Amino acid sequence: MTSISSPIPDEAAPARLPATLRLGAVHLTVTDLAASVRWYEQALGLRVHDREASVAELGDGVETVVVLHEDPAARPPGRHAGLYHYALLYPTRAELARAVLRLAATGTPIDGASDHRTHEAIYLPDPDGNGIELAADRPRDEWPPDLGYQSGPQPLDFTALLDTAEGERPAAQVGEGLRMGHLHLHVGDVAEGIRFYADVLGFETRANLGTAAFVSAGGYHHHLGCNVWRGEGVGAPPAGTVGLRHWTVQLATAADVDAVASRAAAAGHAVDPYEGGVMVRDPWDNAVAVVSTSATGLRSEAVVRTGKPSPYLRQLAKHFSHKLEVRFDARRAVIPLPAGHAELSAGDEALTIAAFAQTPAELQRVETVIGSHLERFGRRDGLTVAWQR
Repeated sequence: MTSISSPIPDEAAPARLPATLRLGAVHLTVTDLAASVRWYEQALGLRVHDREASVAELGDGVETVVVLHEDPAARPPGRHAGLYHYALLYPTRAELARAVLRLAATGTPIDGASDHRTHEAIYLPDPDGNGIELAADRPRDEWPPDLGYQSGPQPLDFTALLDTAEGERPAAQVGEGLRMGHLHLHVGDVAEGIRFYADVLGFETRANLGTAAFVSAGGYHHHLGCNVWRGEGVGAPPAGTVGLRHWTVQLATAADVDAVASRAAAAGHAVDPYEGGVMVRDPWDNAVAVVSTSATGLRSEAVVRTGKPSPYLRQLAKHFSHKLEVRFDARRAVIPLPAGHAELSAGDEALTIAAFAQTPAELQRVETVIGSHLERFGRRDGLTVAWQR
C-alpha cells in the first residue's frame, strides 16, 4: 500500500476499492415478517434492533447485519439472477461453534457444511429459502496461496469445531462481533460480472473458476462471489420476488463513494442517490448501496491546539502510510484503520481530528490509536487529545 502525498479531492481517490472496505447490512424480501423474525431470533440468535409494521432490523445488538422487508405477495425465486447466499461472519471459531449448538437445540436443519481452508462454513435457508452461510475465518497466515479455490472445499470437521465450545449450553442470543462477511450472487455471465464488480466497482479478482468468480478488497478471500449455476444468460429477477433487495458496501469517506459513482456512471450504469451514498445496479439488477462511514457511522472530534498543526498532520500521516492507504497533503489527511478512520484538518493554530466508526467500541479504538500516536509525537510540546462525541 502507498500513501498519496497530494491533495485529496475526489480525483485522488484510488482506482481500487480501499483495503479497509467492510460490508454492511443485506436487505431481503420475505413473505411473513413475524415468522421470519421469530426464526432469525430462535435459530440464529439475532437481536431485533428496530421493528416497524413491515420492516425489521436484526444484528448482534450493536451492528445491523440483516434488514427484512415484508411482501406477503412475493413469489419464490426462480431461474433468474439474485441471491445465492449471504454470509454472517462470526468473530471466532468458538462463536461459530455456539451457533451450531443453537441450531441443534432449536432443531434447525442445515443444507451442508464445508471447510474452505480460509474459513469454515455452515449453510442453511431461512423460512423463505434465502440462502445463509454461517462462517468463521481462519487466521490470514494460515490461508493457502490459492485461497483454497483450486482444490475446492473439504468436509467440515464438526468435532474439532465443537471442541472450541465444549461443555457450554446453547446461548439464546448471539454475542457481539457478528458482521456481514460476504455475498454470493447468481448472475447471467461470469465475465460480465467481473467487468462490473472488478473493473467498474473496483474489487480485485481473487479467482475465476469459469462458472463462478470471487472478488474482494484488501486481499480478503472474497467479499463477493458470482456464479451462473442457475444457467448462463439468466435475466433480472421479476418484481415482487423473494430474495435480495440490496446489499451494502461501506467505504470511509464521501470521496471514496464518489470515486465508485464516477466509475459506474462513466461505464454507463445508472447511479441513484441513497442515504449516505449511492445505489448502483449490476447488469442483472442486483443492487448494491455504496455508502460512507463519514455519513452513516458514529463520529467524535478532538481539537488540538498547537503552533505546528501541519507538521504534526504530516508526521502522523506518514507514520501510518507505511502500512495503510493514507491520503494527505499539508492541510488534510484521511487515515484508514481496521476499526474505522480519522480525518485530519490543519488550521492556523490547531489540528482538528474527526474519528469515524460503525460501533462505539470501534470508535474508541480509532480514538485511542490516533490520539496515543499524536500525543507521543507531541510529547515535547505537551500535546493532549481530548475527544468529544
